[in-house]
Amino acid sequence: MERKLAALVLGLVLILSACGSSSIEKFSYTSHRGETVSAESLKGTPWLATFVFTNCETVCPPMTFNMASIQEELVKQGIEDYKIIAFSVDPKADTPEKMQEYLANFSVPDESKWSLLTGYGQEEIAQFAKDNFNTFIKDDPNSDQVIHGTTFYLVDKEGVVRANYDGYQNVPVDDIVTELENLIAEQ
Repeated sequence: MERKLAALVLGLVLILSACGSSSIEKFSYTSHRGETVSAESLKGTPWLATFVFTNCETVCPPMTFNMASIQEELVKQGIEDYKIIAFSVDPKADTPEKMQEYLANFSVPDESKWSLLTGYGQEEIAQFAKDNFNTFIKDDPNSDQVIHGTTFYLVDKEGVVRANYDGYQNVPVDDIVTELENLIAEQ
C-alpha cells in the first residue's frame, strides 16, 4: 500500500513539475520590419507576448494600446532589456507592411522593442497558441474577424511562460512591470 501511495505521489510531483516549466516550442516567423524572429533569437531576453490582428474591430486596438501603456511605464522606470511579441491571428491578411501600418496607429514609446509576427498559416498559429500559451484562435464563420484570447503573457529568458494577465480590461500594469523587472534581474 505504501509503495502504491509513494508511486502516486511521485507521479503527481513529476506531472506538476512539468507544468509551466517547458520552453515555448521552436518558431521562426517574419516581423513587421521583414526580419526573422525566432524562439532562439529571443533567448536571453524576457518578453511580453500577445495575439492580435490588424483588421480587428473589437479587442485588438485596446490590447495594443494597453501594451503601449505598459511600455510607457517600462520607459519611465528605465527598464530596457525586454521585447514585445505580438503574433498575428490572421496571418493570411497580415503582411509585414500591414502590421507596420497598424502599429503606427499607436503611441509606442520604443518601436524597436516590438515584433508583430506573421509568416505562418492559420492552422499553425492556432495550434502554436494552444500548445504554448493554452489559448485559442478560431475564424468567425459569420465575418472576417478572428476569435482569440485577450491575454498578455510574460515569458522568461529561457522561453518559459511565467505569468499571464488580462490584456483587455483591468490590465495590472504595475504588476507586469514589477514581474518583468524581476525576470530581467534573474541570473
